[in-house]
Amino acid sequence: MNGGAGGSERPEERQRFPPPGRSLPLSALGQNGLLQALVQGAEPPAGDEISEELQRAREEWEAVEEIRSGLGGAPAVATAPISFREALQFFRTAAELGERRRKLRAPRRRQGLAALLRFLFGPPRLQPQLRGEQELALAMAQCALDDNESVHMRILQTIYKKLTRSRLGCPRYGAHWEELGFQGTDPGTDLRGTGMLALMQLLFFVMDPQMLPLALDIFRLSQHETQEFPFGIMSVNITRIVLQALREERLSRECNRRQQVIAVLNDLYAAAFLRLYRTWKGQHKTIADSCFLLKELELSTKRKPKQLLKSLEAFVSRGPTAEGPAPPSPPSPSSRELSFTGLCDLEGELRLV
Repeated sequence: MNGGAGGSERPEERQRFPPPGRSLPLSALGQNGLLQALVQGAEPPAGDEISEELQRAREEWEAVEEIRSGLGGAPAVATAPISFREALQFFRTAAELGERRRKLRAPRRRQGLAALLRFLFGPPRLQPQLRGEQELALAMAQCALDDNESVHMRILQTIYKKLTRSRLGCPRYGAHWEELGFQGTDPGTDLRGTGMLALMQLLFFVMDPQMLPLALDIFRLSQHETQEFPFGIMSVNITRIVLQALREERLSRECNRRQQVIAVLNDLYAAAFLRLYRTWKGQHKTIADSCFLLKELELSTKRKPKQLLKSLEAFVSRGPTAEGPAPPSPPSPSSRELSFTGLCDLEGELRLV
Protein backbone atom coordinates (compact mmCIF):
# COMPACT_ATOMS: atom_id res chain seq x y z
CA MET A 1 0.00 0.00 0.00
CA ASN A 2 1.31 3.40 -0.94
CA GLY A 3 -0.65 5.40 1.54
CA GLY A 4 -0.94 8.57 -0.58
CA ALA A 5 1.34 10.79 -2.63
CA GLY A 6 4.31 10.44 -0.31
CA GLY A 7 4.20 6.64 -0.37
CA SER A 8 7.15 4.31 -0.36
CA GLU A 9 9.51 4.03 -3.31
CA ARG A 10 9.02 1.21 -5.81
CA PRO A 11 11.72 -1.54 -5.76
CA GLU A 12 12.59 -0.99 -9.43
CA GLU A 13 13.26 2.71 -8.73
CA ARG A 14 15.64 1.81 -5.91
CA GLN A 15 17.53 -0.41 -8.37
CA ARG A 16 17.77 2.26 -11.08
CA PHE A 17 18.87 5.16 -8.89
CA PRO A 18 21.33 5.17 -5.96
CA PRO A 19 20.49 6.51 -2.53
CA PRO A 20 21.28 10.18 -1.96
CA GLY A 21 24.97 10.86 -1.44
CA ARG A 22 26.14 7.78 -3.33
CA SER A 23 27.61 7.80 -6.85
CA LEU A 24 26.63 5.50 -9.67
CA PRO A 25 29.51 3.11 -10.41
CA LEU A 26 30.69 3.44 -14.01
CA SER A 27 30.35 -0.29 -14.57
CA ALA A 28 26.64 0.00 -13.87
CA LEU A 29 25.96 2.98 -16.10
CA GLY A 30 25.57 0.90 -19.24
CA GLN A 31 22.61 -0.96 -17.74
CA ASN A 32 20.73 2.22 -16.83
CA GLY A 33 17.93 2.45 -19.37
CA LEU A 34 17.18 6.11 -18.78
CA LEU A 35 20.83 7.06 -19.07
CA GLN A 36 21.18 5.11 -22.32
CA ALA A 37 18.20 6.98 -23.72
CA LEU A 38 19.75 10.29 -22.71
CA VAL A 39 23.10 9.44 -24.29
CA GLN A 40 21.31 8.51 -27.52
CA GLY A 41 19.51 11.84 -27.51
CA ALA A 42 16.04 10.45 -26.72
CA GLU A 43 13.62 12.11 -24.33
CA PRO A 44 13.45 10.56 -20.84
CA PRO A 45 10.33 8.56 -20.07
CA ALA A 46 7.42 10.54 -18.67
CA GLY A 47 7.67 11.01 -14.92
CA ASP A 48 11.45 10.55 -14.78
CA GLU A 49 13.28 13.66 -13.66
CA ILE A 50 16.92 14.17 -14.55
CA SER A 51 18.62 14.78 -11.26
CA GLU A 52 21.97 16.46 -10.95
CA GLU A 53 23.40 13.09 -9.94
CA LEU A 54 22.08 11.40 -13.07
CA GLN A 55 23.24 14.22 -15.33
CA ARG A 56 26.75 13.88 -13.89
CA ALA A 57 26.60 10.12 -14.42
CA ARG A 58 25.50 10.67 -18.01
CA GLU A 59 28.53 12.86 -18.69
CA GLU A 60 30.82 10.27 -17.10
CA TRP A 61 29.30 7.52 -19.23
CA GLU A 62 29.81 9.53 -22.43
CA ALA A 63 33.43 10.07 -21.48
CA VAL A 64 33.90 6.33 -20.87
CA GLU A 65 32.35 5.46 -24.24
CA GLU A 66 34.54 8.03 -25.99
CA ILE A 67 37.63 6.54 -24.38
CA ARG A 68 36.51 3.01 -25.24
CA SER A 69 36.22 3.97 -28.90
CA GLY A 70 39.97 4.39 -29.21
CA LEU A 71 42.05 5.91 -31.98
CA GLY A 72 44.59 3.67 -33.65
CA GLY A 73 44.94 1.43 -30.64
CA ALA A 74 46.63 4.18 -28.59
CA PRO A 75 45.20 5.47 -25.31
CA ALA A 76 42.14 7.35 -26.55
CA VAL A 77 41.10 10.88 -25.77
CA ALA A 78 37.85 12.63 -26.56
CA THR A 79 38.06 14.23 -30.02
CA ALA A 80 36.27 17.46 -30.83
CA PRO A 81 34.71 17.76 -34.30
CA ILE A 82 36.86 19.61 -36.78
CA SER A 83 35.62 22.14 -39.30
CA PHE A 84 36.69 22.07 -42.92
CA ARG A 85 38.36 25.45 -42.53
CA GLU A 86 40.44 24.30 -39.56
CA ALA A 87 41.50 21.13 -41.36
CA LEU A 88 42.40 23.06 -44.51
CA GLN A 89 44.50 25.50 -42.49
CA PHE A 90 46.38 22.55 -41.02
CA PHE A 91 47.25 21.27 -44.49
CA ARG A 92 48.23 24.75 -45.66
CA THR A 93 50.88 24.92 -42.95
CA ALA A 94 51.89 21.25 -42.71
CA ALA A 95 55.63 20.87 -43.32
CA GLU A 96 55.18 17.47 -44.99
CA LEU A 97 52.77 18.90 -47.55
CA GLY A 98 55.08 21.84 -48.14
CA GLU A 99 57.76 19.39 -49.22
CA ARG A 100 55.31 17.57 -51.49
CA ARG A 101 54.17 20.83 -53.04
CA ARG A 102 57.76 21.76 -53.90
CA LYS A 103 58.15 18.48 -55.77
CA LEU A 104 55.03 19.01 -57.86
CA ARG A 105 55.71 20.14 -61.40
CA ALA A 106 53.61 22.42 -63.52
CA PRO A 107 52.03 20.76 -66.59
CA ARG A 108 54.46 20.48 -69.48
CA ARG A 109 53.91 23.18 -72.06
CA ARG A 110 52.87 22.02 -75.52
CA GLN A 111 54.84 23.04 -78.54
CA GLY A 112 54.20 23.39 -82.26
CA LEU A 113 50.84 22.21 -83.59
CA ALA A 114 49.74 20.89 -80.18
CA ALA A 115 50.27 24.34 -78.66
CA LEU A 116 48.29 25.99 -81.48
CA LEU A 117 45.39 23.53 -81.12
CA ARG A 118 45.30 24.08 -77.40
CA PHE A 119 45.29 27.83 -77.85
CA LEU A 120 42.40 27.66 -80.33
CA PHE A 121 40.27 24.90 -78.83
CA GLY A 122 41.64 23.86 -75.46
CA PRO A 123 40.80 25.06 -71.96
CA PRO A 124 42.63 28.13 -70.61
CA ARG A 125 45.58 27.79 -68.30
CA LEU A 126 45.19 28.32 -64.59
CA GLN A 127 46.24 31.81 -63.60
CA PRO A 128 49.62 31.99 -61.82
CA GLN A 129 48.18 33.30 -58.53
CA LEU A 130 46.08 30.12 -58.24
CA ARG A 131 48.94 27.68 -58.71
CA GLY A 132 49.61 27.46 -54.99
CA GLU A 133 46.06 26.33 -54.26
CA GLN A 134 46.22 23.81 -57.08
CA GLU A 135 49.46 22.42 -55.67
CA LEU A 136 47.86 22.17 -52.23
CA ALA A 137 45.02 20.05 -53.62
CA LEU A 138 47.44 17.79 -55.49
CA ALA A 139 49.65 17.48 -52.41
CA MET A 140 46.68 16.47 -50.21
CA ALA A 141 45.88 13.77 -52.78
CA GLN A 142 49.38 12.37 -52.20
CA CYS A 143 49.10 12.49 -48.41
CA ALA A 144 48.20 9.19 -46.74
CA LEU A 145 45.98 8.85 -43.68
CA ASP A 146 48.29 8.92 -40.64
CA ASP A 147 47.19 7.32 -37.37
CA ASN A 148 49.69 9.47 -35.47
CA GLU A 149 48.35 12.76 -36.80
CA SER A 150 45.57 14.03 -34.55
CA VAL A 151 44.01 16.22 -37.25
CA HIS A 152 43.68 13.21 -39.57
CA MET A 153 41.94 11.28 -36.81
CA ARG A 154 39.62 14.18 -36.02
CA ILE A 155 38.63 14.37 -39.68
CA LEU A 156 37.81 10.66 -39.67
CA GLN A 157 35.84 10.87 -36.43
CA THR A 158 33.90 13.94 -37.56
CA ILE A 159 32.83 12.21 -40.77
CA TYR A 160 31.66 9.18 -38.81
CA LYS A 161 29.70 11.22 -36.27
CA LYS A 162 28.03 13.40 -38.90
CA LEU A 163 26.93 10.53 -41.12
CA THR A 164 25.72 8.29 -38.29
CA ARG A 165 24.33 11.19 -36.23
CA SER A 166 26.16 9.73 -33.25
CA ARG A 167 27.44 11.77 -30.34
CA LEU A 168 30.08 9.15 -29.59
CA GLY A 169 33.28 8.35 -31.39
CA CYS A 170 34.24 5.05 -32.95
CA PRO A 171 37.28 2.78 -33.08
CA ARG A 172 39.95 3.61 -35.64
CA TYR A 173 39.50 0.13 -37.14
CA GLY A 174 36.38 -2.00 -37.29
CA ALA A 175 33.34 -3.21 -39.20
CA HIS A 176 31.58 0.12 -38.65
CA TRP A 177 33.61 1.55 -41.55
CA GLU A 178 32.11 -1.08 -43.84
CA GLU A 179 28.69 0.20 -42.80
CA LEU A 180 29.78 3.62 -44.08
CA GLY A 181 30.62 2.06 -47.42
CA PHE A 182 34.34 1.43 -47.22
CA GLN A 183 35.74 -1.91 -48.32
CA GLY A 184 37.09 -3.10 -45.02
CA THR A 185 37.89 -2.20 -41.44
CA ASP A 186 40.38 0.52 -42.41
CA PRO A 187 39.15 3.37 -44.65
CA GLY A 188 42.77 4.41 -45.21
CA THR A 189 43.25 1.50 -47.60
CA ASP A 190 40.57 2.90 -49.94
CA LEU A 191 42.25 6.26 -50.48
CA ARG A 192 44.71 5.15 -53.16
CA GLY A 193 45.25 7.93 -55.66
CA THR A 194 43.18 10.45 -53.68
CA GLY A 195 44.78 10.46 -50.23
CA MET A 196 43.53 12.95 -47.68
CA LEU A 197 41.85 15.00 -50.40
CA ALA A 198 39.12 12.34 -50.51
CA LEU A 199 38.49 12.66 -46.77
CA MET A 200 38.69 16.45 -46.95
CA GLN A 201 35.98 16.54 -49.61
CA LEU A 202 33.82 14.21 -47.56
CA LEU A 203 34.46 16.43 -44.53
CA PHE A 204 33.30 19.45 -46.55
CA PHE A 205 30.19 17.51 -47.59
CA VAL A 206 29.12 16.75 -44.02
CA MET A 207 30.24 19.99 -42.35
CA ASP A 208 28.73 22.49 -44.77
CA PRO A 209 25.19 23.28 -43.50
CA GLN A 210 23.82 23.48 -47.04
CA MET A 211 25.44 20.22 -48.12
CA LEU A 212 24.77 18.07 -45.04
CA PRO A 213 21.10 17.29 -45.89
CA LEU A 214 22.17 16.10 -49.33
CA ALA A 215 25.01 14.03 -47.86
CA LEU A 216 22.59 12.35 -45.44
CA ASP A 217 20.05 11.68 -48.21
CA ILE A 218 22.74 10.03 -50.32
CA PHE A 219 23.97 8.03 -47.34
CA ARG A 220 20.44 6.79 -46.65
CA LEU A 221 20.00 5.79 -50.28
CA SER A 222 23.29 3.89 -50.14
CA GLN A 223 21.72 1.68 -47.45
CA HIS A 224 18.52 1.03 -49.38
CA GLU A 225 17.44 -2.61 -49.53
CA THR A 226 17.85 -3.01 -53.29
CA GLN A 227 19.55 0.21 -54.41
CA GLU A 228 22.41 0.12 -51.93
CA PHE A 229 25.93 1.07 -52.92
CA PRO A 230 29.21 1.59 -51.01
CA PHE A 231 28.93 5.25 -49.98
CA GLY A 232 32.57 5.66 -48.92
CA ILE A 233 33.96 4.04 -52.06
CA MET A 234 31.62 6.06 -54.28
CA SER A 235 32.79 9.25 -52.58
CA VAL A 236 36.44 8.34 -53.19
CA ASN A 237 35.69 7.68 -56.87
CA ILE A 238 34.00 11.05 -57.27
CA THR A 239 37.05 12.73 -55.72
CA ARG A 240 39.19 10.83 -58.21
CA ILE A 241 37.06 12.12 -61.09
CA VAL A 242 37.30 15.73 -59.87
CA LEU A 243 41.04 15.39 -59.28
CA GLN A 244 41.61 14.10 -62.80
CA ALA A 245 39.62 17.02 -64.21
CA LEU A 246 41.88 19.39 -62.28
CA ARG A 247 45.02 17.71 -63.56
CA GLU A 248 43.77 17.96 -67.14
CA GLU A 249 43.03 21.68 -66.61
CA ARG A 250 39.33 21.16 -67.36
CA LEU A 251 38.44 23.37 -64.39
CA SER A 252 40.80 26.28 -65.10
CA ARG A 253 38.12 28.53 -66.59
CA GLU A 254 35.86 28.19 -63.55
CA CYS A 255 38.78 28.51 -61.12
CA ASN A 256 39.99 31.65 -62.89
CA ARG A 257 36.50 33.14 -62.84
CA ARG A 258 36.01 32.53 -59.11
CA GLN A 259 39.66 33.01 -58.18
CA GLN A 260 39.46 29.78 -56.18
CA VAL A 261 40.58 26.20 -56.62
CA ILE A 262 39.71 24.24 -53.46
CA ALA A 263 36.18 25.69 -53.34
CA VAL A 264 35.60 24.83 -57.01
CA LEU A 265 36.79 21.27 -56.40
CA ASN A 266 34.45 20.89 -53.42
CA ASP A 267 31.44 22.29 -55.26
CA LEU A 268 32.12 20.09 -58.26
CA TYR A 269 32.44 17.05 -55.98
CA ALA A 270 29.05 17.85 -54.43
CA ALA A 271 27.52 18.56 -57.87
CA ALA A 272 28.78 15.24 -59.24
CA PHE A 273 27.44 13.38 -56.20
CA LEU A 274 24.09 15.15 -56.67
CA ARG A 275 23.96 14.06 -60.32
CA LEU A 276 24.74 10.46 -59.34
CA TYR A 277 22.15 10.55 -56.55
CA ARG A 278 19.37 11.84 -58.78
CA THR A 279 20.08 9.30 -61.49
CA TRP A 280 20.48 6.42 -59.04
CA LYS A 281 17.33 7.25 -57.14
CA GLY A 282 15.11 8.43 -59.99
CA GLN A 283 15.97 5.60 -62.39
CA HIS A 284 16.09 2.90 -59.69
CA LYS A 285 19.71 2.03 -60.40
CA THR A 286 21.58 -0.70 -58.55
CA ILE A 287 25.22 -1.51 -57.94
CA ALA A 288 25.25 -3.37 -61.26
CA ASP A 289 24.85 0.00 -63.01
CA SER A 290 27.69 1.71 -61.17
CA CYS A 291 30.37 1.16 -63.84
CA PHE A 292 28.37 2.87 -66.58
CA LEU A 293 27.18 5.68 -64.30
CA LEU A 294 30.69 6.52 -63.11
CA LYS A 295 32.00 6.64 -66.67
CA GLU A 296 29.13 8.92 -67.65
CA LEU A 297 29.78 11.09 -64.60
CA GLU A 298 33.45 11.35 -65.52
CA LEU A 299 32.59 12.65 -68.99
CA SER A 300 30.10 15.17 -67.61
CA THR A 301 32.58 16.42 -65.04
CA LYS A 302 35.32 16.96 -67.60
CA ARG A 303 33.24 18.28 -70.48
CA LYS A 304 30.46 20.20 -68.72
CA PRO A 305 31.63 21.19 -65.23
CA LYS A 306 29.79 24.51 -65.44
CA GLN A 307 26.50 22.71 -66.10
CA LEU A 308 27.03 20.48 -63.07
CA LEU A 309 27.82 23.46 -60.87
CA LYS A 310 24.69 25.27 -62.03
CA SER A 311 22.57 22.25 -61.12
CA LEU A 312 24.06 22.26 -57.62
CA GLU A 313 23.38 25.98 -57.29
CA ALA A 314 19.75 25.45 -58.30
CA PHE A 315 19.42 22.55 -55.86
CA VAL A 316 20.76 24.62 -52.96
CA SER A 317 18.48 27.56 -53.80
CA ARG A 318 15.39 25.29 -53.83
CA GLY A 319 16.33 23.35 -50.73
CA PRO A 320 16.79 19.58 -50.23
CA THR A 321 13.06 18.91 -49.67
CA ALA A 322 12.48 19.36 -53.40
CA GLU A 323 14.11 16.00 -54.04
CA GLY A 324 11.10 14.15 -52.65
CA PRO A 325 10.91 11.08 -50.40
CA ALA A 326 13.21 8.13 -50.48
CA PRO A 327 12.36 5.37 -52.99
CA PRO A 328 10.24 2.43 -51.84
CA SER A 329 11.77 -0.96 -51.28
CA PRO A 330 10.55 -3.32 -54.02
CA PRO A 331 10.40 -7.03 -53.14
CA SER A 332 13.47 -8.19 -55.00
CA PRO A 333 16.67 -9.94 -53.87
CA SER A 334 19.06 -7.80 -51.84
CA SER A 335 22.17 -6.57 -53.57
CA ARG A 336 24.26 -7.33 -50.51
CA GLU A 337 25.46 -10.48 -52.24
CA LEU A 338 27.17 -8.41 -54.94
CA SER A 339 30.82 -7.54 -54.54
CA PHE A 340 31.85 -3.89 -54.59
CA THR A 341 35.42 -4.71 -55.52
CA GLY A 342 36.82 -4.20 -59.00
CA LEU A 343 33.52 -3.49 -60.72
CA CYS A 344 34.93 -1.26 -63.40
CA ASP A 345 37.99 0.52 -64.66
CA LEU A 346 37.54 4.07 -65.83
CA GLU A 347 39.86 6.40 -67.64
CA GLY A 348 43.22 6.66 -65.91
CA GLU A 349 43.17 5.19 -62.42
CA LEU A 350 39.49 5.79 -61.83
CA ARG A 351 37.64 2.71 -60.66
CA LEU A 352 35.18 1.50 -58.07
CA VAL A 353 38.01 0.15 -55.98
